[in-house]
Amino acid sequence: MTTQNLLVELFVEELPPKALQKLGDAFATVLGDQLKALGLASASSVVTPFASPRRLAAHVTAVADKAADKAVQQKLMPVTVGLQADGNATPALLKKLQALGADVSNPAAAVAALKRAQDGKAEALFYDSVVPGATLQAGLQKALDEAIAKLPIPKVMSYQLETDCELPGWTSVNFVRPAHGLVALHGSTVVPVKALGLTAGNSTTGHRFEAAVSPVVLADADSYAATLQKDGAVIASFAERKAEIVRQLAAAAAKVGNGARPIEDEALLDEVTALVERPNVVICQFEEQFLGVPQECLILTMKANQKYFPLLDAAGKLTNKFLVVSNISPEDTSFVTGGNERVVRPRLADAKFFFDQDRKKTLASRVEGLGKVVYHNKLGTQGERVERVRAIAKAIASQLGDAQLVQDADLAAQLAKTDLVTDMVGEFPELQGIMGGYYALNDGLGETVANAIEDHYKPRFSGDALPRNTAGVVVALADKLETLVGMFGIGNLPTGDRDPFALRRHALGVIRMLVEKDLPLDLSALLAGAVPAFGDKITDATPALADFIYDRLAGSLREQGYSAQEVDAVLALRPQRLALVEKQLAAVRAFAALPESPALAAANKRVGNILKKAEVEGPVDAHVNPNLLQEKAEQDLYAALQRFVPEANAQFDAGDYTASLQTLAVLRAPVDAFFDDVMVNAEQLDLRLNRQGLLKTLHEAMNRVADLSRLAA
Repeated sequence: MTTQNLLVELFVEELPPKALQKLGDAFATVLGDQLKALGLASASSVVTPFASPRRLAAHVTAVADKAADKAVQQKLMPVTVGLQADGNATPALLKKLQALGADVSNPAAAVAALKRAQDGKAEALFYDSVVPGATLQAGLQKALDEAIAKLPIPKVMSYQLETDCELPGWTSVNFVRPAHGLVALHGSTVVPVKALGLTAGNSTTGHRFEAAVSPVVLADADSYAATLQKDGAVIASFAERKAEIVRQLAAAAAKVGNGARPIEDEALLDEVTALVERPNVVICQFEEQFLGVPQECLILTMKANQKYFPLLDAAGKLTNKFLVVSNISPEDTSFVTGGNERVVRPRLADAKFFFDQDRKKTLASRVEGLGKVVYHNKLGTQGERVERVRAIAKAIASQLGDAQLVQDADLAAQLAKTDLVTDMVGEFPELQGIMGGYYALNDGLGETVANAIEDHYKPRFSGDALPRNTAGVVVALADKLETLVGMFGIGNLPTGDRDPFALRRHALGVIRMLVEKDLPLDLSALLAGAVPAFGDKITDATPALADFIYDRLAGSLREQGYSAQEVDAVLALRPQRLALVEKQLAAVRAFAALPESPALAAANKRVGNILKKAEVEGPVDAHVNPNLLQEKAEQDLYAALQRFVPEANAQFDAGDYTASLQTLAVLRAPVDAFFDDVMVNAEQLDLRLNRQGLLKTLHEAMNRVADLSRLAA
């Protein structure tokens, strides 16, 4: 058995660019995994993916020409079924052995070769055999079929292959794009596997226009990338092509000077990498008059429609130059430059036209138009939605600020959605909010209202900035709460991976604003306060919505490094001021590190169970009559509570949760003594109720920061 490196390439028509990297990685990964599973490659074999617009390939090191034979032991049947009383084989056993390919010409010898072993309660017969290892051709065929079958194809297309000329007709093939070539090289040897109507060879096709030779003949598996680049003018590796584009973009920007830099956009970079086989970056420009249009509009049209990289100056402002990643490298690039400049000009002219036309009408004059835009068939129009957001925003603003904040938030909420009926947002929906801010400034509404309008969608995604001013925070909160309360109120909840109204994102946005802006707002009051704005359109689903928000908060906190136990302990109390949760978590973590913590957590859990059983007969009052404290242990616990709980409560009220819990840690000794020496459920009713009241007092004191019983092992 010898090992050599393996190269497999599937040459196809242009693959979908947004899926190319996933397709390349999946093809190589599945192929490599299958070869390892078949014993043709080892766990240490290195799998390298390649993906260009017209090819998927994988290079696998140390692939054997044949897998090692494998010893297999197979259970046949119980001894009582396989052997007669005299020890001879039954017909059933002989038939089974024959089916397995064993020699049964001498039944006695066949039986003697079997092994007998205990299998559960009965003794069974086992047959040892050697399964020949897979040959490379058979194993690679299986691996290739599996790799093709498991490609994450966004949309399958069907095409026909012409069959043998002696048998006229067509064979249908389903694949992401029509395939035209297949390479399979084990070292320098062709492995004649088949796929998609193709038989593997040792040649491929290079760049459409710039390949030095056609076809490109590959000497061996290891020379694939170098030969394809030299003779085919193709950089086969997605990662290398991407790195080359980044290098050329930086070099071109440096050539422009004045601190110019290409806009950072990882998704655009990946898409452009998937569109070219050998990148060549050229510098283009457009007329400076277009810079009067908001730069977000120009950037979006260049990126989304043309896949260009706009250039920003040192201050982050858009320049009139942009970079194009071309797939050809002519000596004279003027045709490439001129062609792209001609293509982008009408796009920019459209953006300028939309901007100029939109500014002829004020945002206020567009409010009425929102009444004609349907938001949801159960929740009415965007106009109705705006009125709900206004009502919620005014309620929040009145808690956070003065009459000026209420006025600013109300105006911003009224106008926040009006850019939805502008020409610019109609053409570029991604600019909603952003254009509203520009048009508000144009209407003379001032930066406070304009920024609030622009920011009311924030945070749009994980890590996005929060609204810049308080009015923006108020409107953003109101907007997200309106969506959450409304959708939960009509039963339109996210399920599994489906979340068409982005309710998870809205919930995380509410959490981030409450926490990072340290807002003195109670979550339950916020949710309940939003319900009346809907009238009879919804049912009140705020309990379920609160659970949903706490679930999102729990997930977010675990991602930040807090343990599930710590998070569970704090959120079990359903804290209303979310801005204080991280301080509570820090206090719990510090408490858990104390030597008294395990015993107090266990005792707290025990107290909770006792009170739960007691409260079946009625609520337990946290009241203690000192005259009914008979045992020394209960007297000592009461004295400790009287001494330390006021101090702990004062620390809690001052926001020093860590000190509050540490102060209560001294209760360990009297609590332990109480459970050792005192019978809580005494037969005498007044003693029993008094001891339950003592435990209730202890329980309330211990669990203000978190439910400490959740820390018990």
